[in-house]
Amino acid sequence: MTLLSVQNLRVTFPTRQGTFDAVRGVSFDLGRERLGVVGESGSGKSMTGRAILGLVRPPGRVTADRMELEGQSILNLPERRMRKIRGRRISMVMQDPKFSLNPVMTIGDQIVEAYRLHAGGNRAAARQKALDMLAAVQIRDPERVMGAYPHEVSGGMGQRIMIAMMLAPDPEILIADEPTSALDVSVRTEVLNIMDRLVRDRGMGLIFISHDLNLVAQFCDRVLIMYAGRIVETLAARDLHQARHPYTQGLLNSLPRLDAPVDRLPVLERQDAWRDGDMISQSLETEFPGGL
Repeated sequence: MTLLSVQNLRVTFPTRQGTFDAVRGVSFDLGRERLGVVGESGSGKSMTGRAILGLVRPPGRVTADRMELEGQSILNLPERRMRKIRGRRISMVMQDPKFSLNPVMTIGDQIVEAYRLHAGGNRAAARQKALDMLAAVQIRDPERVMGAYPHEVSGGMGQRIMIAMMLAPDPEILIADEPTSALDVSVRTEVLNIMDRLVRDRGMGLIFISHDLNLVAQFCDRVLIMYAGRIVETLAARDLHQARHPYTQGLLNSLPRLDAPVDRLPVLERQDAWRDGDMISQSLETEFPGGL
């Protein structure tokens, strides 16, 4: 079943030097799966997620041939209508919780406010939902954490709090933008396990934005490789290390390997043809119509 369908998505910004194309012709379908989006900084990964949620503000411009959530167009909806979708049906976990959590509100008040905004209900029910969600992301003593302020919790706990807040309204799609980049290995594994369990139990669609190819290969079902605002390759996550596009191969070759040490890692040599889209590999979308 296809939850989200995007066709020929473009995000542009006017500059003194002319129009800058941040996202150029991105197309994909998302089912009830874990879809990884990988690329270097500036490749358009985060901007794609923001465009889906209607978070690109003027003078930025978003166009697409199609952007549909379960058959309903969500392209450039009025802000009032988009607010009914953002958070309630599609949620996004930003990269750094320090910039997403309000520093002058307790964690409990923030989760309760977000839940009531989207799901309604009285404050007592919202508070219980907040406690249940904090427990679901394996936070010990949720009552104590409810009364804490963001500066009083660690980075790993802050990330789990953000996941709890975004999942409280039971959205159909979760966009996770580098959710583990600032976490140590043990906490990262714990957060990934939480997200995996919640996605499987709820039948959600997950867009997992990352620069870590090995992590995406282990965690996701499918992978989109982005370069200069384009998708240059789409393949099953299990086949990531057999990628055919030279850009993907270059990214993989630049990773250090304990089983094959070298004196110097190769430098990725970029080609103009990748930017122009002349070397886009054959997509495996036909193998996964509408996702896995």
